Amino acid sequence: MSSTAVSTASRLRLPKWVAPAGVAALFVVAYLVFRGTATLPHDKEAPQFLAVTDLREWIDDHRNDNPLFLYFLNYIRLFVGWLFGLFQSVLYALGWPGITGVMGALAWLAGGWRIGLAAVAGVSAFGFLGLWESSVDTLALVAVSVLLSLAIGIPVGVWAGLSGRVRRVITPVLDVMQIMPTFAYLAPLALFFHIGAPAGAIATMIYSIPPAIRITALAVSEVSPTAVEASSSLGATGRQTLFKVYLPLARSTMALAVNQTIMMALSMVVIANLISAPGLGGDIIRGLSRAQVGIMLPAGVAIVIMAVLLDRTMMAIAHREPHARLRMLDLVPAGVLAVAGLALIPVLPKTWPDGLTVNFVAEVNDAVRWAETSWYGVTTLIKDLTTSALLNPLETLLTSAPWWLVALAVLAVAWRVSGVRPALTALGCLLAIALLGVWEHTMQTLTTVVVAVFVTLVVGLLLGVAAARSPRYSAVQRPILDAAQTMPAFVYLLPALALFETTRFTAIFASVIYAVPPVVRLVEDGIKGVPPTVVEAAASAGSTSGQLLWKVQLPMARQAILLAANQGIVMTLAMVVVGGLVGAGALGYDVVVGFSQRPDFGMGFVAGIATVLLGVMLDRITQGADRRPSPRKRKST
Repeated sequence: MSSTAVSTASRLRLPKWVAPAGVAALFVVAYLVFRGTATLPHDKEAPQFLAVTDLREWIDDHRNDNPLFLYFLNYIRLFVGWLFGLFQSVLYALGWPGITGVMGALAWLAGGWRIGLAAVAGVSAFGFLGLWESSVDTLALVAVSVLLSLAIGIPVGVWAGLSGRVRRVITPVLDVMQIMPTFAYLAPLALFFHIGAPAGAIATMIYSIPPAIRITALAVSEVSPTAVEASSSLGATGRQTLFKVYLPLARSTMALAVNQTIMMALSMVVIANLISAPGLGGDIIRGLSRAQVGIMLPAGVAIVIMAVLLDRTMMAIAHREPHARLRMLDLVPAGVLAVAGLALIPVLPKTWPDGLTVNFVAEVNDAVRWAETSWYGVTTLIKDLTTSALLNPLETLLTSAPWWLVALAVLAVAWRVSGVRPALTALGCLLAIALLGVWEHTMQTLTTVVVAVFVTLVVGLLLGVAAARSPRYSAVQRPILDAAQTMPAFVYLLPALALFETTRFTAIFASVIYAVPPVVRLVEDGIKGVPPTVVEAAASAGSTSGQLLWKVQLPMARQAILLAANQGIVMTLAMVVVGGLVGAGALGYDVVVGFSQRPDFGMGFVAGIATVLLGVMLDRITQGADRRPSPRKRKST
């Protein structure tokens, strides 16, 4: 081909935005032509809902004569219940003096006198808040859940770390377990394991096992091959190599797996109260049902204290040197503290004295009412503006468009962003949602998720960029993010409920607070990970600070930002469903109603499945975008 023809072809080449704009225009025309047709309105009496409710009735009627229950499920429930009763009995036998002394001593040995004294103060705070028995029940439930999660998760994680085939098999399962909102599997667990502490512990295990497996597998897989080869060359068996090489070298990272399992379990035991699991969750659920922050706040503070205490203790263990010995300076006072606590068991009452508690429920409720009246104009303006400018138009668009047009739009976006396989997965999830009969409520939930993710990414990008470009600001922000990430999800409903009452915007506000910390961290790490030589070259070429950010740092941090978007979507979806308790409506409300009203169990069960499908769809799109090479790399290759 001549040079003239080549130059003519290059001049006739259309800009890259023309094709996407043309496709978007076709979708707009199709929406205007077919608007209001082929919609799928919600029907509470749908046959599939009634069929699931009938299945529950049949299971309840045959719980004591079906072999699956008689010889398998009932034994699991009895074993977990027995284990919970054992831990609960031991903790109640120790009483508040024994628990305070023992936990203070263990924390002192793990991290020194500061963490030890913090543990004593934290355990005492449970009593001062008037929540001693609820806190003990929560500790027992967390202990059982973590013990069983680690008993399953660590061996499976080690196996997955040693075998790539096992890792490929279990990864999709772990993806679904982590994407699945916590509400989604409460219904089937209540169906098969009834309600109470055993079902709550098993639900908590499902939520906390995936990080135990993932982090353990990562720790084992990253052990130096040189050390493994050296062990094999010395004649060590596979078992000896595992216990003498793999596990010792992976120790610090595996301690992080234990830490994350504890944090996940502590977050889930609150939600497990919806199936009558004991503990602090009862106070939070009761406060939510009455819309009284004063009832919720003490329990929320107790959960945060427990989370921070366990987190700091486990992180201190993780950062210890593998062969570091305990110092006599720590052994003696820790031993004295433990002995003193145990010696006081027969002397002092085992339950916390009522005279040493504080009650500030009325004061908190008064403060909330003052905030509502004083900030009413500001909060109402924010809520109404977001609702009218974002929520209502987007919800109208999604619910009035034909279902097939929404499916084609998702297919096109997923194909463009992530490739063929994620696009087909997203399409399959949407088709399944349509068949389940919860299309309208799914579109309403999708509206809330999209708006919440949009706000989360905007806030996360701004804070992450600021932290990456200012070490001083990053140092100030880091402890705030640490505290925010250790708080259970339910705690975020407290400020949202106090400011915005029970509306769907309340769920959005709470989900933004919940999802922003990991987004900020990922964006900050991505920008900091840009090679300094590239930044210096751009600066020496005369780039301004803004040009450096938009032309260099953000494009090169693309994968980290896409991963941040993925995490923001997953966490927002989980929190928006929890927001069904505070007026979010849609799928979250369906799930809550399914728990509380027996005739609606089928609708709640199906809504939980639809929530999982929606999460898988959104997760696969963003994960695929993260894994695809950037346009620049594709062009260069």
